[in-house]
Amino acid sequence: MFQTIFLDLDDTLLDFGAAERVAISKTFQEIGMDPTPALLRRYSEINQSQWEAFERGEITRETILTRRFALLFAELGTMHDPAATEELYRGYLGVGHYFVPGAEDLLAYLAPKYDLYLASNGVAATQYSRLESADIGHYFKEIFISETTGHHKPEREYFDYCFARIDNFDPQRALMIGDSLTGDILGGKNAGIKTCWFNPKHKPRRPDIIPDYEVDNLPALRTFL
Repeated sequence: MFQTIFLDLDDTLLDFGAAERVAISKTFQEIGMDPTPALLRRYSEINQSQWEAFERGEITRETILTRRFALLFAELGTMHDPAATEELYRGYLGVGHYFVPGAEDLLAYLAPKYDLYLASNGVAATQYSRLESADIGHYFKEIFISETTGHHKPEREYFDYCFARIDNFDPQRALMIGDSLTGDILGGKNAGIKTCWFNPKHKPRRPDIIPDYEVDNLPALRTFL
């Protein structure tokens, strides 16, 4: 049925939450802040809200990177430099990797059977560094990172960019797999391809964004792939 599979990176193949916790903890320690669970949780909440605003087209990627720290420091009443903190954090985030359970086996299983493409909204330098660390770049025929495409998920233009660079692309035989309803699933639907929502945390469904498939673990993809 399917020939072309687009895979998201963060929290689909690589555990971004784990990488974020390690990187932000080291960053806060370096600038003299105690990385308590409450502080890490609040940073993550602010960061998530900014990426969701980006997906809606309300702010740019560049704005996110410093604004998340500016908002956090303003809330805490501290005088740390958001730009300098972002630079520290970016360095730590690009080092090392943490796999989502089953990701390595899934890629090895899918690669001989399908044309795999990576579709990520992340920061290019960081994503390439993490891909190199994880040694999974070779599974993909091409890597599409929104920063280098000029568009981002869920925009139709992002997918049009990807489709135009795939020989003999057939949207009827394409599938987008990812953890974000508002990025991966809405994006795939906007582009007219099938979608699979990876939902390991059993987040509530949305009546306005309905995936064609849903799994809560990566090995479950083998039931239809």
